[in-house]
Amino acid sequence: MKFLISIKKSIRRNRKKILILSIIVAASFLGINYFVKYSSNKKCYKYLNNVPPCEVGIVLGAGIRGNSPSKYLEDRLNAAINLYKSNKVQKLLLTGDNGRKDYDELTVMKRYCYRNGVDTARIYLDYAGFDTYSSLYRAKRIFKVDKAIIISQNYHIDRAVFTGNRLGIDSYGFAADNGTYNNYRKNVIREYVAVVKSVFDIIIKRKPKYLGETVDIDGESNYSL
Repeated sequence: MKFLISIKKSIRRNRKKILILSIIVAASFLGINYFVKYSSNKKCYKYLNNVPPCEVGIVLGAGIRGNSPSKYLEDRLNAAINLYKSNKVQKLLLTGDNGRKDYDELTVMKRYCYRNGVDTARIYLDYAGFDTYSSLYRAKRIFKVDKAIIISQNYHIDRAVFTGNRLGIDSYGFAADNGTYNNYRKNVIREYVAVVKSVFDIIIKRKPKYLGETVDIDGESNYSL
């Protein structure tokens, strides 16, 4: 009881300092998010006709339901397929989570693309894309991607493009939004935290959990049935 009283007294004594510190933290938090959005916004597109042609389209994983893509992922895949069929991209790099045997985003993603008319020789697979930073780090270091269109939802695309550019990929974004999504507002709020984490990852030059052998995007596809 005395300990709690002591804490309360300490908070009252330092209320002004705590308030100032809170304002500084909040301002820094919002400032980083604004900087990322401002830095990337001009390279993000909502309409297919406006997207500049690139050799590679990168599809970031977004969850599966059994053997089917989530609504988020399905829209990303459809957007990528539209880019491919419109000759905006020549190849697709699918990157997602296959970290355990009972969860395999990549098999769902590659089969969806194949069933919708993408030549398997034009599909490349990254099984260790556990988050946006890791996916784009590996796209540059493992797959040797120098320029790409990154496909994701609008709430996430600024961070993805910012991260790609900072990791050495000339990155453009294509928003895959189509209709409404479950937990969209929650994901938007969580994105503010993810932006700060990504900036921190870039500053410390974090390495992904897995790297592995090179799969050159200009070489033979690593697609397998």
